[in-house]
Amino acid sequence: MARARRRQGELEGQVLGALREAGGPVTAAWVQERLGGDLAYTTVVTILTRLLAKDVVARERQGRSFLWTPTADVARLAALRMRRLLDGERDREAVLASFVTALPPGDERVLRALLDAAGPGPVNTRNIPPADSGGTED
Repeated sequence: MARARRRQGELEGQVLGALREAGGPVTAAWVQERLGGDLAYTTVVTILTRLLAKDVVARERQGRSFLWTPTADVARLAALRMRRLLDGERDREAVLASFVTALPPGDERVLRALLDAAGPGPVNTRNIPPADSGGTED
């Protein structure tokens, strides 16, 4: 029986998650072992190289191989995917409008709070309630 195909970006998220759990620089072989035996070593190296190009991991040569460390979390990787999709669309306003109108109320509250907090500098997420907080809307 054929194995179910992974969703787009799922393997990248799994590899980045394994790196974040490592507690220090690790080899591609370590990542391969951590993720289970069904992935080829070359697949893991390909994913790590893609993550390097996205600037969410760093590598350092050790002998004939590399040690890999995360420089971002899975949320940053997801945000990069979202941005790449948006950048590929001709009518950004329509895409954003469709996205916002399809959000469940909890996510909408979080997005509104993030936009309110944005101001001229980077968004401060420390005081933003999680989407499933069950808070009330104003």
